[in-house]
Amino acid sequence: MAKPLLHLVAGARPNFMKIAPLVRALQADGRLDFQIVHTGQHFDRDMNEVFFEELGIPQPDVRLGCGGGSHAEQTGKIMQAYEQLIATAKPACCLVVGDVNSTLACAIVAKKAGVPVAHVEAGLRSGDMSMPEEINRLVTDAITDWFFVTEPSGLAHLQREGKPMEAVFDVGHVMVDNVLYQAAKLQDMDTSGLETDAFKKAHPRYVAVTLHRPSNVDGEVNLRRVAGVLRRVAEHLPIAFAVHPRTRKNLEAAGIDLGPNVTLMGPQPYMSFLHLWKDAALVLSDSGGLQEETTALGVPCVTMRDNTERPVTVDEGSNVLAGTDPDTVVAACLDVIQHGGKRGRRPALWDGQAAQRIVDLLASRLVA
Repeated sequence: MAKPLLHLVAGARPNFMKIAPLVRALQADGRLDFQIVHTGQHFDRDMNEVFFEELGIPQPDVRLGCGGGSHAEQTGKIMQAYEQLIATAKPACCLVVGDVNSTLACAIVAKKAGVPVAHVEAGLRSGDMSMPEEINRLVTDAITDWFFVTEPSGLAHLQREGKPMEAVFDVGHVMVDNVLYQAAKLQDMDTSGLETDAFKKAHPRYVAVTLHRPSNVDGEVNLRRVAGVLRRVAEHLPIAFAVHPRTRKNLEAAGIDLGPNVTLMGPQPYMSFLHLWKDAALVLSDSGGLQEETTALGVPCVTMRDNTERPVTVDEGSNVLAGTDPDTVVAACLDVIQHGGKRGRRPALWDGQAAQRIVDLLASRLVA
């Protein structure tokens, strides 16, 4: 008898990091068949064979090839392509992760086709409706059948929004499953071939930086504000800045020089960047995922944003939500550099077993 088919939808690099532990758990469990559906939302030339090898997962089974365009164009293209796939593949469940356009698009198509939707990272809320991700989260959760929650705030939001609590499951976090798995692999690796290794060897203490949100890097005023922060922090410790191509272009167009103590690197493969940030004195970022990963490994993190949809990283973890005022951000960074920062603790259920819990819950509902 055929096993129920689960679609694992991913559209951007962080999505693959979240489905990687699910793939391993599904392979070990054996009760469900699955297909990895790559929507192509982010066409990333670094997302080649090596990327999937690094994550320990097979290449996607289906590539929808829906990259580029505005939010609306992209969402529409993914919906059209996924509608054709779902009609022929007939999955028993569509599992979406996170909050990108692919998450929203495939959830809508699945729901209209009568296919149950499972949302991993359900219930996260920033309260900031200017973020496209916040809209994607709210709409996806409005039509989700099974909610897999990563932290207490997610449970509270879903309860307040009137979701049926028998369909809400506190399972831990697949992103944490992934970083623990990859960090263990890194210990046994020869890291001399990684791009970040030379910087680490040359600088015993350093700051790792990644900034990509439009509110920080789009527009010359925002970019000059960020540049000022980086120059001031770099007076105290050297900085390794993994720069998004768009940000690099903006820096060059504005003629902004970050000074000799800021080393600009290209976007890093997963293991190369993990090798860098896991031993940093401080991570300065505006990334959602890094807030969680630094908390998982107890690395001090300063988040340059006015809000976070991941408050457990601040309440229990190693993250400081510093806002976007340059003086406040610099003060938060210097506090970590000079006094060590908070290491926090790993939240409950962030134990590397979230994917197994999710697979068990899904299999128990989908297998006749």
